[in-house]
Amino acid sequence: MNVHYSTENLKIKNPVLTVGTFDGVHVGHKKIISTLIEDAKKINGESVIFSLSPHPRKVLFPETEAVFLLNTEEEKIKRIEKSGIDRLIIYPFTKEFAALSSCEFIEKILFEKLKVKKLIVGHDHHFGKDREGREEVLKACADRFGISVIKVGAHLIDGKTVSSTKIRNALINGDIDTANTFLGYNYVLSGVVTEGNQIGREMGFPTANLLIQSDKLIPKNGVYAVSGSVKNKEYGGMLNIGINPTVNSDKKRSIEVHLFKFSENLYGQEISVELKSYIRNEKKFDSTNALKKQLYIDKETCLTILNK
Repeated sequence: MNVHYSTENLKIKNPVLTVGTFDGVHVGHKKIISTLIEDAKKINGESVIFSLSPHPRKVLFPETEAVFLLNTEEEKIKRIEKSGIDRLIIYPFTKEFAALSSCEFIEKILFEKLKVKKLIVGHDHHFGKDREGREEVLKACADRFGISVIKVGAHLIDGKTVSSTKIRNALINGDIDTANTFLGYNYVLSGVVTEGNQIGREMGFPTANLLIQSDKLIPKNGVYAVSGSVKNKEYGGMLNIGINPTVNSDKKRSIEVHLFKFSENLYGQEISVELKSYIRNEKKFDSTNALKKQLYIDKETCLTILNK
């Protein structure tokens, strides 16, 4: 897959294109991607995703709305590449770009710059200034430039439409099962290991403290069954997200993973963990001994889940 950060001087063969942030690259996105690839093959063309960076809400509402994403840009690129797309355009989202109407976008970028043959849109997709680019508007504009518009229906799971917003809400509420089902893969947290307070090691549960990218969505506080990847090798483990109220008083949130059957020094390394299941809420124990007893229970719970 070729990744581009501009539309200048691009020569793409019969491009079939879709537009979106594609945060999460979830099963609904994959339905659009599948249609994109199939239609590109029909005209001996190339499949193209036109994505935006940074996320539009960061530019349009910088002071009023914090934006937390399901993927870092690097994670999104890797997931889109796995899907089989030919080209990914990561276009800079600015206030000037946001001011373009949907017809101006089609004319100035899709037609003049990219020579798009087909435009694939999702069931609820709107683009252009004030999101006025509804399906009928898009088709009327696209027809003028010989671009056909194909609409892809919603992807439903148990009667519910899959969306990035619903996945974010599920993660915030600790509903990992729903989040992973809608994603089509286990939610991932990746980060560089930093030095902690060593209290876990003293109790027989050494943890790696992960420094996560600031705009990555962190799920609900609590304990999770996870698998961790270190140097391309997988380990089962348990993850704690929270303030560690039994042993800390500063209320600073941390993300700590204990990997089973692993004892190497990880400081400075980047590791990834896949969240498999939510085990319990974070709570304050009467003593470190009580916490230690609970950690052994948590470990057995995690091993039972991971061994299924």
